[in-house]
Amino acid sequence: MKKSLFFALLVLTAVVCHAQSRTSELWNFGWKFHAGDVQGAESRDFDDSAWRDVDLPHDFQIEQPWVAPSADERADTSDPGANRKSRLSARGFKEMGAGWYRKTFTPADSLRGRRILLDFEGIMLVGDVYLNGERVGGTDYGYLGFEIDVTKRLKFGEKNVVAVRADTQKEINSRWYTGGGLYRDVHFVTTDARQYFTRHPLQILTSITSPSPIPSQGRSVDTNPSDNSNNALPLGRDGEGSALVTIQAECTVPFDSKTKNLDFRVRILDRQGNVVKDVQCRPVYRARQKTNEYLLDSLTIQQPHLWSCEDPYLYTAEVSLLRPDGSVADVVKERFGIRTVEFSPEFGLKLNGKKVLLKGIANHHTLGALGAAAYPRAIEKRIQLLKEFGFNHIRTSHNPYSESLLDLCDEYGILVVDELYDKWLRQYCGGRRSWEELWQHDVPEWIRRDRNHPSVIVWSLGNELQTYWEQAYADWGVTPYRLQRELLRRYDPTRPVTVAMHPRGRSLDTDSLPAPLVFETDIAAYNYRYMYFPGDGRRFPNMIFYQSEANNAMMGPNWYEMDLNKVLGLAYWGMIDYLGESQGWPTKGWNLGAFDISLEPKPTAWFLRSYFNEDDPMVHIGVFQTAKTEDWNGERQGGARLTHSLPHTAQTLTLHTYTNCDEVELLVNGHSVGTQLNDRKNPKVRNKIVWTDVTYTEGSVVAIGRKQGREVARHELLPTGQAVALRLEADNDDWRADGIDLQHIRVWAVDKKGRRVYDATNEVQFSVTGPARLIAVSSGDHDSDELNVTDHRRLYDGSALCILRSGRERGNVVLTATADGLKSATLKMKTK
Repeated sequence: MKKSLFFALLVLTAVVCHAQSRTSELWNFGWKFHAGDVQGAESRDFDDSAWRDVDLPHDFQIEQPWVAPSADERADTSDPGANRKSRLSARGFKEMGAGWYRKTFTPADSLRGRRILLDFEGIMLVGDVYLNGERVGGTDYGYLGFEIDVTKRLKFGEKNVVAVRADTQKEINSRWYTGGGLYRDVHFVTTDARQYFTRHPLQILTSITSPSPIPSQGRSVDTNPSDNSNNALPLGRDGEGSALVTIQAECTVPFDSKTKNLDFRVRILDRQGNVVKDVQCRPVYRARQKTNEYLLDSLTIQQPHLWSCEDPYLYTAEVSLLRPDGSVADVVKERFGIRTVEFSPEFGLKLNGKKVLLKGIANHHTLGALGAAAYPRAIEKRIQLLKEFGFNHIRTSHNPYSESLLDLCDEYGILVVDELYDKWLRQYCGGRRSWEELWQHDVPEWIRRDRNHPSVIVWSLGNELQTYWEQAYADWGVTPYRLQRELLRRYDPTRPVTVAMHPRGRSLDTDSLPAPLVFETDIAAYNYRYMYFPGDGRRFPNMIFYQSEANNAMMGPNWYEMDLNKVLGLAYWGMIDYLGESQGWPTKGWNLGAFDISLEPKPTAWFLRSYFNEDDPMVHIGVFQTAKTEDWNGERQGGARLTHSLPHTAQTLTLHTYTNCDEVELLVNGHSVGTQLNDRKNPKVRNKIVWTDVTYTEGSVVAIGRKQGREVARHELLPTGQAVALRLEADNDDWRADGIDLQHIRVWAVDKKGRRVYDATNEVQFSVTGPARLIAVSSGDHDSDELNVTDHRRLYDGSALCILRSGRERGNVVLTATADGLKSATLKMKTK
């Protein structure tokens, strides 16, 4: 299994780049936590001995009980057309509230004379930070990080206490489950007190310089940091020619006789850590102000290894700020990729001169049973699953994700549309301050943090907001967009900028015009309404189209009915089920995805795979156990789910076969039911063959996919016997003893032949010994009232998931799973 290099670095207790230069200690361990508000909890002398010990990342909201709607909220009804939503439907039926964290420490005497920072990657949803009873900082938009200089406030030789209050705000302040608390990493950072780099100090721009780029065949809009030219189409291939790397660094150095000149050292390392370039440079211009940006020498890399989705090759820039005596005052490292990107209405998107279609997902930032807690391994597992099914794109709906998500996208070759906000309204930006007070701070923090990631190809400033007249300046979002865009381009002039829009109020019959905001954006990003692309493209030929959200109900047509030669692609909404945005109790969240909340693929996941991986022959069977009923979202029929399970009794079935083959033959118990062609000329049914009135008696069902008459794919479903035992399977064979790495362990009920028994619903009890602990359990049952932070879970479709978090000492870990009536299972693992 591929393991994140960044993750390996991240979890070191301290990363010391150079003696007496920068240090960064991961401060995730040894916190105290209390749910709810507490008078005086910010005080240094407050007694927190009764509080619970927790390690970060931590989401306190996922631990809370479910809150069923009151009777007057119409929580459930027999009328399917009635509104079943209630007060907490959007927020995952978890109550809003606050939580307090405290960490006690004594600064080492060696830190005297150093500059000392507390670096928070985020506090959900808003937060306040106190040091020894004094408020020293906080956030009003918890999706972005911040740092606090505590140099002059620390008390050396005695205890200090950092206290943090996190608040999820009112239920109306988000449209989805946000989680709550210190849900991302915290670092304790020290630097030289006189000369140091600022926050997110580097901007790395690269361009292909030889062979020369060829002229674009279409209109080129802003390119990204991996292409600082406006031509973007290189003649050369990977390993040919040369690339120019230009680095700009911001640092703080007082202007005096000792530092009239500034010297930097720049090293470029390849993926194996070999030095590609090593130069010492002095900027031409020395600013008199203390803090300034400096353009360093441009470096030429011969035969560069290009970054792509198939081969996401990464370099590292190591930039040192030197003292007058030549020693290192500060050093920072940043990974980057060399690639070219071009956007055009003629071909959509090209990466390194090759046409690429975005095959994407738009989900919220949460991670199923873990809530909002941003574990790198949990993010990596999702990326691995998405890549397996042909995805190459993530839209970060509707806020910046954790830094580890972008690091992993860099490593796995995932293209990112990086989004800042939902709506430009106080209600959807934390709720504590107006949006007009936030964006001037949020935009620079966001762009400076993310601009060097080769995975990021488009900036998105918001979502479905062009219909809100009441936003600032009352012009349907045009002026707010222009203001943000100009500030954004101060920090990154190289990528296109957009917002995702839902063309409500438009009509194909009246040939209505796009919203005014569309004409301001570099990319025309429409949620769901891809049917407007052809007409808008004819009238406005410079428009470049991207389906920023696509739905499950139109899966297939919303891909094939686009002009795939010209569009960027799409992002399917909610393809992994998540907490919040429930359609009504008892369902705890969105459940229309292709993967359930425990990451089990539903049959429709293979439908996506059939056209996301069009060149990989496949066929897959989904079973409805009732026939001749109304189709709903391609997933349910009259209350019966589309599953992988065959019935135990003879009955008439409706089956779906998803395929990219020419034809499919269906066999039941070895007898051919018939052969159907894959109608590739009809986008409404392409790759989806429906079989109705299939007479089934207990036995096998086989689908055979053929191309040009030759079998190239096969899928078989078999009936199962009674469940007799549990089976466990771990997913991480490189489980690190770093206190953060995870092990996702799948448990199945199996029959005597070892086959998964889908109708098993036994409650499974988990126990763990060794240097790890059980932190969450889950299943695909979104209607279950079981909590996620516990040690037991009822099987759903014969399966459940438990998640273990490693300790910080290596050793043997043993997980045992038991269930009444089934043989127990034991799994032995090691942390390294």
